[in-house]
Amino acid sequence: MAQVRKQNIFNTITGTLRFVAFWIMVFVQLPLIILLPARKKITVKYMAVFMKILLILASIKIVKHGEISKKRPLLVAGNHISVFEIATFPVMFGGSFISKNDVRRWPLVGYIANKFGVVFIDRRPSHAATALKLVQDEIARISWPLYIFPEGTTTNGAYVKEFKSSLFNVAEGTDVTVQPVVTQYCFHDGTPINDEDLAEHYAYFDNAKQTQGPKCSRERSAFGQIFHIMVLGGFTVNVYMLPPPPLAGMDRKQMATTLHKIISDKYTEIQKRDEK
Repeated sequence: MAQVRKQNIFNTITGTLRFVAFWIMVFVQLPLIILLPARKKITVKYMAVFMKILLILASIKIVKHGEISKKRPLLVAGNHISVFEIATFPVMFGGSFISKNDVRRWPLVGYIANKFGVVFIDRRPSHAATALKLVQDEIARISWPLYIFPEGTTTNGAYVKEFKSSLFNVAEGTDVTVQPVVTQYCFHDGTPINDEDLAEHYAYFDNAKQTQGPKCSRERSAFGQIFHIMVLGGFTVNVYMLPPPPLAGMDRKQMATTLHKIISDKYTEIQKRDEK
């Protein structure tokens, strides 16, 4: 049975070389990203190429279960364990994300995210109407899916946090299809990663925001987490695309409750099944 790879000098050197290669990849591609038109179909498609290279360098393998809906406009809602969901979704299905406005101000990351069609929303109540119109206009304009993480943050992987209903404003009273997706991490041989190892090594989260399950002994930055995964030799991501539930007539709070139950129940089922 697989377990967390013990860190040694060889693994550290290998991980460091991979991490350096990642940054070389970023800066080599930056001139092309600058030349590509912002928020256009060709640039959004190119994001999948950019993220695929990251997954290869981090030794992240994807196992897809199910298919993404062909209906448009489409919002895909899923649980959020680490930064790698941001890479796996575009690689599998194309499309872009809805993200909090803070990301726009991150050096380099914010610029690239804007180029790749990420829709930034201001979550302050005083800006709710403007944010809603921005997302609705964007969804009406594009032909690709948009991904959201309704938990509003990442978790330790032991559970699925309650969903923030405000993120479903865009689907309230519209013809937007919302498809639930469940992400699960396991070792490369298919062995599930237990809650303690998920929290300590594979999940990326803030201890203070966890209400269940174990916490990590050391919180890392996003890039620190990428480096750590490269040292560990990566992992496999199981992604389960579930059928879009009927949401017509529901308000945003009902949508959030319904989708949370679907995703949380499926995640718990998968974890328990694979532990047997």
